[in-house]
Amino acid sequence: MSYKHQVAEKIADALAQQGVENFPKETVYGMLETPPNPAMGDIAFPCFQLAKALRKAPPMIAAELAEKISGDPLRESTAVGPYINFFLDQAAVAKQVIGTILAQGSAYGDSHIGQGRKVPIDLSSPNIAKPFSMGHLRSTVIGNAIANIMEKQGYQPVRINHLGDWGTQFGKLIVAYRLWGDEAKVKAEPIKELLTLYVRFHDEAKDNPSLEDQGREWFKKLEDGDEEALHLWKWFRDESLKEFMKIYDLMNVSFDSTNGEAFYNDKMDRVVTLLEEKGLLTESDGALVVSLDEYDMPPSLIKKSDGATLYATRDLAAALYRHESYDFAKAVYVVGNEQRLHFQQLYKVLEKMGYAWARDMHHVPFGMMLKDGKKMSTRKGKVVLLEEVLSQAIADVQKVIEEKNPSLANKEEVARQVGVGAVIFHDLKNYRLNDINFSLEEMLTFEGETGPYVQYTHARACSLLRRGNFQPASAPLAEGALDSKEAWAVITLLNGFPEVIERAADNFDPSQIGKYVIDLAQSFNKFYANVRILAEEEDIKASRLQLVAAVVAVLKEGLRLLGLAAPEEM
Repeated sequence: MSYKHQVAEKIADALAQQGVENFPKETVYGMLETPPNPAMGDIAFPCFQLAKALRKAPPMIAAELAEKISGDPLRESTAVGPYINFFLDQAAVAKQVIGTILAQGSAYGDSHIGQGRKVPIDLSSPNIAKPFSMGHLRSTVIGNAIANIMEKQGYQPVRINHLGDWGTQFGKLIVAYRLWGDEAKVKAEPIKELLTLYVRFHDEAKDNPSLEDQGREWFKKLEDGDEEALHLWKWFRDESLKEFMKIYDLMNVSFDSTNGEAFYNDKMDRVVTLLEEKGLLTESDGALVVSLDEYDMPPSLIKKSDGATLYATRDLAAALYRHESYDFAKAVYVVGNEQRLHFQQLYKVLEKMGYAWARDMHHVPFGMMLKDGKKMSTRKGKVVLLEEVLSQAIADVQKVIEEKNPSLANKEEVARQVGVGAVIFHDLKNYRLNDINFSLEEMLTFEGETGPYVQYTHARACSLLRRGNFQPASAPLAEGALDSKEAWAVITLLNGFPEVIERAADNFDPSQIGKYVIDLAQSFNKFYANVRILAEEEDIKASRLQLVAAVVAVLKEGLRLLGLAAPEEM
């Protein structure tokens, strides 16, 4: 139990003794604040909401309550106007926090709330036959981080790469290949050549609209199992996956399933049958739809007038398959914000079908990756390729290593960890709904709020442990060794790590951890700059190195949750 939880429990008990209802520990915990100035205390409790229940002025309530709240982990409780400011017993807290982290290591912050239940997470999901652009980075790294965080909470994540391997665009690509394609060129540079054909199709279609009709016809042939269409589609898919895997391997991202849209082709008739049996299908201009008028939403289109299925049909089939396969605690879809309505419709259709588990499904939207303030577009050929960005980032870091630390062991591996980590962290330090402007220069700086800065801080702390010949031990902390305000700031942050993980999991928000590791790195660097860690007195040095070791453990675990490595030397 964190110290904030312990303080909340003491306040709730004191209020209960006064006969105040509706203020259980959970409510009190949500009211606790962190004072703007550490000199004002470690935790603050505002008494405004108690005025009505106690029929007293908040300052009077604060004064009376402060006298009733004491004991471990508190050193002092002081009323200041309508607030109670709590000062923690710093020596006791330091001993407890550092001891817990050194004993638990990477397990610090683990929770069993998930009870081993499965959480399928739909992430990445690039379209085959198109390049893996920076636009696909967001779903990949946000989804992977959420999977790591859910695992930390005791769930069993199931990473699903729901490939975009079906739909009218493949009819268009087949038409483009049959008209202008060159087998040798495609075999030599599959993704590049297929993108060229896709872009050309849309350019030609401006003056020749009949191409769009041909594209739809060939997709219908694909759905009906036409041999030529299936052969070309499978070829495009296989070549694309080979290219994608190079990028996933670079980012150390893996999947439990690569079942894409095509996987659900033989499962969609069941969806249509179920909707018919439940009396939910209606006809509209020759198409079959599910009305969502009662939710003030447009109808969900299940089957077009030509019999072709749509995203909604496949996603309904996928939802049924995943629930039956995984009996999930929750299902997560990490998909761009522009698909918000689609998922709202999907969940409402499932609810109308009588599936209560639809309420456990969550769309986790995110903003766009911009280039020069504008959206990237594959159709117009205006993309920044992720593989090129990762390669450039690694090359740039290699140059820095050659200049600053040419004797570094495993230079290539460290350059990969830092270069790739920089790209991932640049995304995850931002709240996912914010748009992000692509800037390789900003990603790679070793100063400021970046991945390399946090990784370098971790490496610096590891260096201190080596120089100080640190040996993990259960020796008590030496008196006065961690009395500085800089040490206390670090200890306070370390204490809060489990709560940060909890918030990140509850809100599907990896940026909570991104911001946290930046704060911890900055706080540690202040400690490093102002406190002589490798002191001459052995007991003082040993105690300060225990704090350094705790920082190393938490920074490494925080970076891991985000999908980054933590090099011990840089």
